[in-house]
Amino acid sequence: MPSRTEAKGVGAISSDGNLSTTHAQTPRKGFCSVRHGLALLMHLCNFSIDSQKMSLSIAMPAMVNSTAQLRPLNASTERPPVDSQDGWNGTLQHSEAMGPVYNWGPEIQGIILSSYNYASFLPPIPTGYIAGIFGAKYLVGVNLLLSSVLALLIPLAADAGVLSIIVLRIVQGLAQVMVSTSQFSLWVKWSPPLEKSQLINIAVSGHLMGSFITLLIGGFLCQTKGWPSIFYIFGGIGCACSFLWFLLVYDDPKHHRFISAGEKEYIVCSLAQQGCSPGWSLPIKAMIKSLPLWGILVFHFTQFWIFNILIMYLPTYFNSVLQANFRDSGILSALLLGTACIGTILGGLLVDFLHSRKIFRLVTIRKLSTAIGVLVPSVVFVSLHWVRFSFSASMGLLALSSVTSTFCQTGALVNILDIAPRYTSFLQGLSEVFAYLSGAISSTVAGFLIGQDSEFGWRNVFLIAVSINMSGLVFYLIFGQAKVQDCATEQNFTQL
Repeated sequence: MPSRTEAKGVGAISSDGNLSTTHAQTPRKGFCSVRHGLALLMHLCNFSIDSQKMSLSIAMPAMVNSTAQLRPLNASTERPPVDSQDGWNGTLQHSEAMGPVYNWGPEIQGIILSSYNYASFLPPIPTGYIAGIFGAKYLVGVNLLLSSVLALLIPLAADAGVLSIIVLRIVQGLAQVMVSTSQFSLWVKWSPPLEKSQLINIAVSGHLMGSFITLLIGGFLCQTKGWPSIFYIFGGIGCACSFLWFLLVYDDPKHHRFISAGEKEYIVCSLAQQGCSPGWSLPIKAMIKSLPLWGILVFHFTQFWIFNILIMYLPTYFNSVLQANFRDSGILSALLLGTACIGTILGGLLVDFLHSRKIFRLVTIRKLSTAIGVLVPSVVFVSLHWVRFSFSASMGLLALSSVTSTFCQTGALVNILDIAPRYTSFLQGLSEVFAYLSGAISSTVAGFLIGQDSEFGWRNVFLIAVSINMSGLVFYLIFGQAKVQDCATEQNFTQL
């Protein structure tokens, strides 16, 4: 654990985000600390909500009547449309039914799967605002517990009827969005400037890990233990995480009961110039005029355009283009998400190393990370059409894309903490609205293009996604900054 000597070298924070010290010795930072424990616990919370989100997608083929022929689902559904699920259904037909089955046609399945997103665009902004005022401990804990209990109730809701499971999934989607949005307010008071990227990336990588584990073992659980087991297991994990959250998490280090005096002093002193809570008023006019903020919001839209396509359609790509069966498609998708999870954590460590050694200015680090996270995957997606006949080449390129795309998380996607720490939660909620809007449009466009032309549709999907992503990168490189903006300074504190 950090000792009292940890804070001796802590001084002021310069305008560019660099930590200046009164001694030559750099403050000692270790992974065995309360702040890293918080990041790990947040990782588990994000793991829980993403595993619960994907559970129904994995379980759906086992839940429906085997006589119901599955056509490609609506492109706006949470689960990607898979053209050839016959292999999966055939496996189910040859094995004893493990749980009840329902006579839901493709249209009903699409409605159930997409119901998660029906109201997800509503809570991000108000949740971020409330978390910035009152803190995130109870917002995260209560909504994680609610989502987990609802996951446990999905088998009962399915028995009760289609309407019941749709309503349940809508409420679960609302709860999970609140968890994702509100947690960022904790880092305003918990993340020292030189550890910001690694702490946030450890937490955020839980989303990828949840998808990775669910894709990897979900089908196996449905076949061997019955499809209800996937909801009981991941719902139970979420309940356990919520209890740990209530017990161990505090909104700031000043009131934490178990933190050492040295670590508390180190965090508080390193964040001394980032100000207090934002208060009830928001500097809306100043925010609208802030080009660095618009650079981040535009990049969220463009980056999540391609991210949502990959999350939703990657198994479909493996199945229809690379000719992998349903089970192998899930495993291959899981492996790519696993590499992305590892890349996210390592990327955060690398960025904090460069920042702490003052090798680059913070704004340079943010823009360089963003450029790597866009340019390398763009080259990959443009190349996929010409290497589609080579399975190994396609997998190698996709693995490279998965790792390098995570650099965006240490670039533009975390930049809000640099330019407006007072209003991190509110602005994070605003950026999520841009991300949800992008996902809704991109999934619809991708589904239309793939449906129109099975051979060249994928090429067109990737070319459009690359064009949009590159435009977002150019906009961010022009206007991006890493210093606190006027909209987050004291003089704009009460401006409406």
